Amino acid sequence: MRFRLRATDRSPLETNVLTRFGYCVTFGMKRPQSGTPATRDPRMGSSRVRFPTTRPAALRPVALGVLGFVPASVFAAPAPLPQTPPDPAPATQEAVVVYLVRHAEKADDGTNDPPLAIAGRIRVQTLKALLADVDLNHVHTTDWKRTRDTARPFARRAGVEMANYDPRELETLAAEIRGTPGRHLVAGHGNTTPRLVAALGGDPLGPMDELEYDRLYVVVIHPGGETVTTVLRFGEPYVEGRDFGLRAAPARVRGGGRGGGV
Repeated sequence: MRFRLRATDRSPLETNVLTRFGYCVTFGMKRPQSGTPATRDPRMGSSRVRFPTTRPAALRPVALGVLGFVPASVFAAPAPLPQTPPDPAPATQEAVVVYLVRHAEKADDGTNDPPLAIAGRIRVQTLKALLADVDLNHVHTTDWKRTRDTARPFARRAGVEMANYDPRELETLAAEIRGTPGRHLVAGHGNTTPRLVAALGGDPLGPMDELEYDRLYVVVIHPGGETVTTVLRFGEPYVEGRDFGLRAAPARVRGGGRGGGV
């Protein structure tokens, strides 16, 4: 509601005072004589209300209360609502990056568990230079000399222990890697590495040839589950069916029973 009140003697408070309670009190209205109806004052420019018995003195407490004697808590800003802290991001919000390689060229020493050939050791150094800026957290290898020789330089540089895995349990290894954020290097075999890429949700791009040692998979597993596969080539290039004399002789099938590959 809006009330317009007049006092005979104006006080300094002649302007509208907007209050917290939704109405306005205006000082500057002329109180009519007792029993006389209110008349229009051209200076006011609006109709007036008849208050035959109201005295200006009676309005002073109201003005004082409006202007300064209302408790401060009425005008104080409301206290902020308590903020609920966001849930901490789980560790699995970090992407998992996996580098997968077949062991490098192996020597043909007539044993069931040959080490790397000279060409293989050269290839490992090439791969080490290629991944020089990769901060590895985990290194996985099968328990064969050729895979351990391939993975060992990376474990030493990263300061981590090599973790052995069973090449017959690739699904178990894939589940472990998917649940462990960070950067992994996996040294495997020609017949296990593409299968492990598939178990991780990546694209193996077909099987490896018997003399193919230069394929490097980079599998990125994003927190939402999306998997991106990139295939790189490093070292002496692979040409199907051709050995330029730098690679070892084709492997011969021998007994063993540990589930390893070529």
